[in-house]
Amino acid sequence: MTQNPPNLRPDLAPKARMTDTPRAGQPTIGMVSLGCPKALVDSERILTRLRAEGYAISPDYAGAEAVIVNTCGFLDSAKAESLDAIGEALRENGKVIVTGCLGAEPDYIREHHPQILAVTGPHQYEQVLDAVHASVPPAPDPFIDLLPASGVSLTPRHYSYLKISEGCNHKCKFCIIPDMRGRLASRPAHAVLREAEKLVEAGVKELLVISQDTSAYGLDRKYDLNPWKDGEVRSHITDLTRELGQLGAWVRLHYVYPYPHVRDLIPIMADPSNGVLPYLDIPFQHSHPDVLRRMARPAAGAKTLDEIAAWRSICPDITLRSTFIVGYPGETEEEFQHLLDWLDEAQLDRVGCFQYENVAGARSNALPDHVASEVKQDRWDRFMAKAQAISAAKLEAKVGRTLEVIVDDIDEDGIATCRTWADAPEIDGNLFIDEGAEGLAVGDFLQVEVEEAGEYDLWGALT
Repeated sequence: MTQNPPNLRPDLAPKARMTDTPRAGQPTIGMVSLGCPKALVDSERILTRLRAEGYAISPDYAGAEAVIVNTCGFLDSAKAESLDAIGEALRENGKVIVTGCLGAEPDYIREHHPQILAVTGPHQYEQVLDAVHASVPPAPDPFIDLLPASGVSLTPRHYSYLKISEGCNHKCKFCIIPDMRGRLASRPAHAVLREAEKLVEAGVKELLVISQDTSAYGLDRKYDLNPWKDGEVRSHITDLTRELGQLGAWVRLHYVYPYPHVRDLIPIMADPSNGVLPYLDIPFQHSHPDVLRRMARPAAGAKTLDEIAAWRSICPDITLRSTFIVGYPGETEEEFQHLLDWLDEAQLDRVGCFQYENVAGARSNALPDHVASEVKQDRWDRFMAKAQAISAAKLEAKVGRTLEVIVDDIDEDGIATCRTWADAPEIDGNLFIDEGAEGLAVGDFLQVEVEEAGEYDLWGALT
C-alpha cells in the first residue's frame, strides 16, 4: 500500500461525483466544479435547482447538452486551470456556461474564450439557471422527475459540506476573495441547523462546516436569536457548534481564525457526549509578526503559540491543521527561520503550504522585495520536510492505540480506506485496513487498533 502524500492545494474540494442516469428525452447538463469546498456547495445548489426543474446531470461531456464550469480565481495558477477547463469543455461539448469566482471577471474570460454562452459571478444561482434555460429549455415530467428531499450531493453519501456563511470582512493583501464574494453574510442559525438535520436524516455521518471565516459567523447578524426546537439559538459559532454536535454525526470545523472566543469551542470538543470533533482547521499563513502585518492578517497581533497551548490544556487530543505561505514579498531568511522554529514549537498535526503567487487585483502585488522563485521553492522544500517529520512522529505515537474511524472506500481487493476523527476527507491522511474488511460498508464507524504508521497514513486491524 503506497502512502498518501499531503494535498499540496488544501484549498481544493474533492472531485465532484456525478451519479445521475437520465431518462429518455430528458434534458441533460454537465458540471465541472473547480476550487474550494465552498464552490462545491454552490455547484450542489445549482444542480439541485436544475434537478428540481427536470434536468438530468451528465457525468461526461458527450452526454450533456450544455456544460456549466464553476471556476476558481483564488490564485493565478487557479485562474489558468479554470481557463483550461473552460477550453476543454468547449472542445468536447461546445456549449459552455461559466460561473464562480473567476466569473467576476467576464471580460477576462471572454478575451480567452469568446464563444462561451454566458458568464455569471459567484453564488449567482438565478443567473446560471437563466443561462441554462436559454440554452437547454427544461422539459420536466412531473410523474418521474421528483427530487429527493436531500437534494443533489457531489460528495460521497456519508459526508457533506455545510456552508454557514458567504463572503469575508478581512482585507488580507494577498487575497481577492472578498472582492469576488463580498462581505460576510451569515445564514440564520435555524436555517443552518435545519439543513444539517435533514442531511443527517438522509444518512450523512459527517458534517464539514465551511465558510470563508467560520469563527466570524453571525457577526453581521449581531448574533441574533433564532427559533429552534422548543427554544432559541444565537447565530454565533459557539452556539451553532454546540447544537450541531447534538445531531448524531461527526462535526468538523474548517477555516477558523484564532480569535480569543475560539477558546470557548474547545470544551465542546473535549466533551465525549458531543459530536463535535477535536479538530480545528486554522489558516495561520505565517508566524513572524512583520510578515503577518505585511499580509494585513486579522490575527497579526495574536499570541498564537499561547492560544495553541491553551487549547491543548483543555483538550489534549485536539488535532490542528493549518496552511502557510512561504516566499511572501519581503520575507527574509530570518523571518522564514522564525516560521520553522514556530512550527517546531507548535507541533501542528496536519500542514499544507503554498508558494506565494501574485494574483491580479491583490494589493500584495505592489509590495517591494518579491522573493525569487528558486528561493521560494527552497523554502517550500525545507518547510514541508519539517512538517513531514512532525507528522511522522505524531502518527508513530498512535501505534498501539485503538481509534474510532469512518470507512470511506472499500476497493476490489477488500482493502478498506478509512479516516480517524483527526483526518478530513481528501486533504489529510488515511487509515488502511488490509485484512478482515469483509462485510464492512462505506460510512461504517469502526474501532481499529493502529499497527503501523507512515509519514501521513496509518494501518490497522479491527478490534
